[in-house]
Amino acid sequence: MTTGAVLSGESPNEFKLKQPPSDGISAAKFSPSAQSTQFLLASSWDGSVRLYDVLNNSMRLKYTHNAPVLDCCFYDAVHSLSGGLDNTLKMFDFNSNTETKIGYHSMAIKCVEYCPDVNVVVTGSWDSTIKLWDPRAPTCTGSYPQPDKVYTIGVCGDRLIVGTARRKIMVWDLRNMSVQQKRESSLKYQTRSIRCFPNKQGYVLSSIEGRVAVEYLDPSPEVQKKKYAFKCHRIKEDGIEKIYPVNAIAFHSSFNTFATGGSDGFVNIWDGFNKKRLCQFHRYPTSIASLSFSNDGSLLAIASSYMFEQDKIDNQPEDNIFIRNVTDQETKPK
Repeated sequence: MTTGAVLSGESPNEFKLKQPPSDGISAAKFSPSAQSTQFLLASSWDGSVRLYDVLNNSMRLKYTHNAPVLDCCFYDAVHSLSGGLDNTLKMFDFNSNTETKIGYHSMAIKCVEYCPDVNVVVTGSWDSTIKLWDPRAPTCTGSYPQPDKVYTIGVCGDRLIVGTARRKIMVWDLRNMSVQQKRESSLKYQTRSIRCFPNKQGYVLSSIEGRVAVEYLDPSPEVQKKKYAFKCHRIKEDGIEKIYPVNAIAFHSSFNTFATGGSDGFVNIWDGFNKKRLCQFHRYPTSIASLSFSNDGSLLAIASSYMFEQDKIDNQPEDNIFIRNVTDQETKPK
């Protein structure tokens, strides 16, 4: 991976959201709808899910769970879904300000994603299952055992990539819930995040040990030859290399480039096909916990939130969400 990239300094085209969560930010996700591209959801360990209008820098609404919320997503332009340590999947209607408890897992819900290609909601849990939900009913349409605790899921068209403990990766066909592939992560350490290429050909996987793998779904040997892994989010200090977890990955919808965020406080933009780093932003106050590009790719939400990698620390930085106007120069393949 070539990393001869220009460092983008702190810029006037970036601002902090007002009324940020008061505890660790678990997820920040832009609305996938082209009509409501300025809306961002954020879930937090403070037990809340917040809806922001980033263009007006205002919090539009907030609702709560009975415990820390570990993930959230949009179902459509006016409904969100969320789950966490209360084991409950909730749907919230922005227009009527009402919530519906859709269902439960037996342990914490770690991941919540909507799969538009098959119109189903997927949750992944520490109870080692994924569940599918029809939010219109609302009802659970199936529960499927996984090899271990679910840490991350990625939606790839009508396929679902599930990353569990012990570095197991499962590829499911969402149309009939058959297992298409069972894999082991090509990275040696615990999986942290999986996100799929917008072209649906593969996915990017990150680990707690400063590495990212670019993987392809087509099992043919000639396609599998293209997969690779690279080191990132490492800083040399006093001649010693410090290695940081890569917590977050987000794809640019138009360019197939992707951003990574690490516990080093840096965000990098990568061109995965040409194996190049396009740029690195300035260092943020603490770990990057979540990243999300807006639907049109013009904005990047950056959740800067200490993730207790070293337990409690003095002068712990505040949790904040930065909204950055990104340019083609930063995100487009050269």
